[in-house]
Amino acid sequence: MTPERHDRLTQVLCKRQPDLTVVLENVFDPHNISAVMRTCDAVGIQDIYILNTKIPPHKKWGAKSSSSAAKWLSIHQFTDAGECFAELRKRFKKIYTTHLSTDAVGLHELNLTEPVALVFGNEHSGVSDEIIGLADGNFIIPQVGIIRSLNISVACAVTLYEAFRQKNLAGHYNSVKLEGEKLNQLRQDWGFLDED
Repeated sequence: MTPERHDRLTQVLCKRQPDLTVVLENVFDPHNISAVMRTCDAVGIQDIYILNTKIPPHKKWGAKSSSSAAKWLSIHQFTDAGECFAELRKRFKKIYTTHLSTDAVGLHELNLTEPVALVFGNEHSGVSDEIIGLADGNFIIPQVGIIRSLNISVACAVTLYEAFRQKNLAGHYNSVKLEGEKLNQLRQDWGFLDED
């Protein structure tokens, strides 16, 4: 690995935010997943959780929309909601779902500077009742149009850039948050990947 590549990978890894993640529940279209992955990489998310309880596990992602983002992320796939949430609870203080309900709060009211997991649901039916029951609350993206929903990849991008804004203002991108061993392992693994 050249010194330049080492420095580039280190700069990216030092901005990773292990206290922020996305959970995709039964998201069917791999191109939607790939678009979400690209946004995750852009805002410094390293770990992403794919929960498929009603559809088969994904074998590949839509490479065109991800611009190969998947290879730079740590992807955790689950087929059991309880197991997935047990893992999430070990690392994240709050878990919020995108769900239009009477108790949902606006996106900008969430504190996205604390360790948080954000759950996005299926393209047609949204987040399941089971997952809503396991989460700490629901949020909505403020909208003033007639159509009251956004494409999942767009909703995720809007949400993650609000998290980016809050975390950036709080100085989260100014210090290294990945543990030393994980940072070194990722840098080593990434050293064998092509940048495209």
